[in-house]
Amino acid sequence: MKILSIETSCDETAISILEASGVVESPQFQVLGNALYSQAKTHAEYGGVFPALAKREHARNILPLLKMALEIAEKNGLEFETNANSTNFDEQKDMQKISDIKRLLEREADLGDQFIEFLKSQPRPKIDIIAVTNGPGLEPALWVGINFAKALNMAWGIPVVPVNHMEGHIVSVLLEGDKAAIDFPALALLISGGHTEIVEIDGWSSYKVLGRTRDDAVGEAFDKVARLLGMPYPGGPHVSKLAAEYRAECESNTNASQYKFNLPRPMISSPDFDFSFSGIKTAVLYTVKKITENNISGSKDSAKLTAEQKKALAAEFEDAVTEVLVAKVRKALDQTGAQTLIIGGGVVANTYIRAEFEKLIKEKFSHVSLRVPSVDLSTDNSVMIGMAGYLQSGKTDSRIDPLDFKAEGNLTF
Repeated sequence: MKILSIETSCDETAISILEASGVVESPQFQVLGNALYSQAKTHAEYGGVFPALAKREHARNILPLLKMALEIAEKNGLEFETNANSTNFDEQKDMQKISDIKRLLEREADLGDQFIEFLKSQPRPKIDIIAVTNGPGLEPALWVGINFAKALNMAWGIPVVPVNHMEGHIVSVLLEGDKAAIDFPALALLISGGHTEIVEIDGWSSYKVLGRTRDDAVGEAFDKVARLLGMPYPGGPHVSKLAAEYRAECESNTNASQYKFNLPRPMISSPDFDFSFSGIKTAVLYTVKKITENNISGSKDSAKLTAEQKKALAAEFEDAVTEVLVAKVRKALDQTGAQTLIIGGGVVANTYIRAEFEKLIKEKFSHVSLRVPSVDLSTDNSVMIGMAGYLQSGKTDSRIDPLDFKAEGNLTF
């Protein structure tokens, strides 16, 4: 099966073309074409993702990315229809279809006209399904991808499969060749800028959320703490870099550990599997204020911290967050008897968090298989959406009328 997948849930515009085979229990995937554009630099001046701007950038980049993905996929064996009567658009024959597509894309600036011009010269690719993220995420951004998928359906008649973005993060670990089989029951820890949750998995498409954050997500907390320390968006990598420098300095120079901070570990001992990270962020704020309260007023608090203080505070924050995550997952593994632990989402790119979970599995759960996606599949991408689409395509009700689903910003399992 060939799959064209689309991801526009936040600030990455991505389109991929995958070839999938095998039974759902043990699928195999090959990426034929992959194109992604990150808007991170565009949103940096706002200190976070600005929804209206994200929507505009998705509309501007989605068609060029489709062209790029198709070109790459063609080099890797993707075939196209050769029947001249069924491949390209014709102004006279397809007037109604063209009108419908333009109406569908009328809110996306010039995308409708550009798309019609593209169709006039683009043969229909031999694609079996189109997978598109329909939530959770920023609804204005989600609608761009959804309407584009619907337009492709109108043009090429290819069925559309809506995909839960968080399921995409779970199945992102499947692009590992012969390691693709997952032993169930499994457990997934999903940590990203907008989500932190533990999910029990009895089988693909059989998910139960055991616990989730009650306020800030992990990635959100990282970004807010980075801002308090005077670092740009996205802040997570900057916080982690400072924390790593602090730990390295402590190992080689005892003087480096002169700054010690003690942040709370919220809900680490609670009987449930829920999280709360807002309190850690607030504790960082008060710590910064306490350090700087006797300094000259009027300047930014973060500018008054020394480099050493920033490093020590970043390390303590990362330690606090990681300890909570590990404690909750450890308890979930004990209670569920899971055979596989999957960790997905953008925060998985954090090497310290990865290392601490590797230590947990090695020391306490050697019978459990730890599955973590490669760094490029940890952040938002369309490859994972295509893989999730393949798993969904086997369900009898998945290939629905493309007009019957919508963007769901708060979509859950």
